[in-house]
Amino acid sequence: MNWSTRAVALAGAATHRHSRWTPAVAATPRHLFVPRWWERGSDGWELHDGPSDPNRWLDAAYRDTSLVTRVGPLHADYATEADRPHGRPTSSATLPSLVVGMFQHARIDDGDRLLDVGTGSGYGAALAARRLSDEQVTSVDVDLYLTEIARKRVSEAGVAPTLDTIDATGDLPYEPASFDRIVATVSVRTIPESWLRVLRPGGRLVTTIAGTSLLVTAEKDKDGGATGRVEWDRAGFMHARHGDDYPPGAAVRLAKAAELDGDDVTRSPHPVVDVANAWDLASMLDVEAPGIEHEYREDGEQRVALMAHADGSWARATATGNERPTVHQGGPRRLWDALDKVRDYWLSHGELPVRGARVDIMPDGRTFLGRGKWQAELS
Repeated sequence: MNWSTRAVALAGAATHRHSRWTPAVAATPRHLFVPRWWERGSDGWELHDGPSDPNRWLDAAYRDTSLVTRVGPLHADYATEADRPHGRPTSSATLPSLVVGMFQHARIDDGDRLLDVGTGSGYGAALAARRLSDEQVTSVDVDLYLTEIARKRVSEAGVAPTLDTIDATGDLPYEPASFDRIVATVSVRTIPESWLRVLRPGGRLVTTIAGTSLLVTAEKDKDGGATGRVEWDRAGFMHARHGDDYPPGAAVRLAKAAELDGDDVTRSPHPVVDVANAWDLASMLDVEAPGIEHEYREDGEQRVALMAHADGSWARATATGNERPTVHQGGPRRLWDALDKVRDYWLSHGELPVRGARVDIMPDGRTFLGRGKWQAELS
């Protein structure tokens, strides 16, 4: 199978010219890490089997795009063509340019020891081991199957980083100051205390904040905490999970939001918006009111936005054309009002203060964002 020409083309698309990561991408057979994958279909997720259609396999594997490999608890490797899962993606092979971008934000030097949080398909760990060395790279994932199959596939790709099955949000079985760099391709709400313990003083960590597109970089201080910033780049990863799947309930809560009448019906001054795809707006809202789930629908000129939270709060905004939306809300909090508050701030200040904000991480992992007069503690 002639994959090398495609890998070289992928390297050209996913890295900058003369980047130290270009040779690693060009020499790594990405198709080995995604022999089967899921794509959204009209009736749930549809399975694609690479070896049965080699051309499609190579086309998919060597595009600069993410490929979903696990939906809910079902990995594509052991699914059947009849399976049509409807859950959330729980693992993927992240698009190579984003993997490389995260490594570049870490400012990895030739002698650095790297902790790669979120093994997933194993492709990112393979790139890092090829760029550095097997001995310098440790990759962890909560999923035993993912680390076992990744170990086999990185070996087939010609590298052998250390792969451990660990919930990286808890304790880590490594000595203090074991790593110079930590890069997470899963998102966390606050920085785990264990990451700070195993990062050397002056070492650098890169991660994203769960529920947002905020990419955080920080360097460890002498006191055991870390100081950094929210980068201007945007990135989104699956939330770090602690078991076989994410907790259920989001779909049920949003379905109820679509039907309930609500005990508070108003008109919003702002238009209906697809919050999940308005990245800065969604990020600011999630910092101010974490844990809100979103859904957006269009039917002709009618637009519907749904919001729901595990505490029982919900909101539904509907509008036709350019009219002001009618907003139904219920539960202990008014979620659409929280969204409008963020939009009012944006209109009055001309920007939202999350991008470029200072990040202060306490030794116990508590994480604070601040820019100008605006400050927030993540929880």
